[in-house]
Amino acid sequence: MTIMQRRVEKKRPTAGEFTSGNQHDSPILQLKLYGPPMASNLKQVWVPGPLIVGAGPSGLATAACLKDRGVPSLILEKETCIAPSWKLRTYERLRLHLPRQYCELPFMAFPPDLPTYPTKQQFISYLDAYVEHFDIKPLFGVEVGNAEYDPSIGFWRVQTNDLEFICRWLVVATGENTEAVWPNIRGISKFRGRALHTSSYVKGDDHRGEKVLVVGCGNSGMEVALDLCYNDAKVSMVVRDKFHILPRELLGISTFGLSMFLLKWIPVEAADAFLLFCARLILGDTGKYGIKRPKVGPLELKSTTGKTPVLDIGTLAKIKSGQIKVVPDVMQFTDTGVEFVDGTHEDFDSIILATGYRSSVTSWLKVHENIPHLVGRSL
Repeated sequence: MTIMQRRVEKKRPTAGEFTSGNQHDSPILQLKLYGPPMASNLKQVWVPGPLIVGAGPSGLATAACLKDRGVPSLILEKETCIAPSWKLRTYERLRLHLPRQYCELPFMAFPPDLPTYPTKQQFISYLDAYVEHFDIKPLFGVEVGNAEYDPSIGFWRVQTNDLEFICRWLVVATGENTEAVWPNIRGISKFRGRALHTSSYVKGDDHRGEKVLVVGCGNSGMEVALDLCYNDAKVSMVVRDKFHILPRELLGISTFGLSMFLLKWIPVEAADAFLLFCARLILGDTGKYGIKRPKVGPLELKSTTGKTPVLDIGTLAKIKSGQIKVVPDVMQFTDTGVEFVDGTHEDFDSIILATGYRSSVTSWLKVHENIPHLVGRSL
């Protein structure tokens, strides 16, 4: 028996010792260490299995895989529900952009009667059923403020407001989209209309008949612009950078699935050339409508920069018809609208910022050279 094992108390704490009203049976034990906690006001808690930060799809899948192997784990989630990005920060018309078979979690398929591209609510219902099936019980309302590997004891110290969790394995499952990115554009506080990020956008009907500017042209920006168009808004969309737009399906199958198949057999450059050839046949020359493509192909660009190509679900047709107007980058906001970089000015009722998200991991995860093993994408 190790020194660490001898100093673990065998009494399991009640749920109330950690979060009020959160009933669970988590694999946690009180721990006394030789060294004090990183902050004197923190109670230490020993987690004998992996500690997972984030109760989104990745965190839930990790917990289920560990449970299948008989390994206990504990999930910490700062929000009050699982999959908070899906439940709290997505718009009503959202569907999975990939076919459902590519979005299933381990050991549990989607119900067979669901469409190829499930709706937001169908995906949420699937996640709720997944949690119930595997009896996954995260600790909600617990936000990690600091996580650091302590080489003196060979364990991770993970701090929340009032607890310090001690664990041998730490799994970061918070995703890349935890914090909304607000662009640094001059005068945004002057605008007297509604300005909101897509994380706060709910439905196009809230903007019916309005003149709306969508800033950003990723998958969210393109879909929000289409939703607004369907609800009789007069939509303009800022296209600032070059990007790839592809049909959602090619040759009767999903573009994503076809891409994965091609990459098994041919180099990425050849796969990109084929995808772009098909895209031009189906979509035409997008440059004529203000959407210019990068020189690097979509798959290579994704692998080298993380920039995801846009899968078109009908927005491009609205751009071609003039129902969605492509405009240049924003120079500054005014009290009634926007001044563009070409010197023109236009009034708007609302501005939707589809300017993406960033990961918050680097604000709390302290990475040092003495970390034993870091799996996944480098920070």
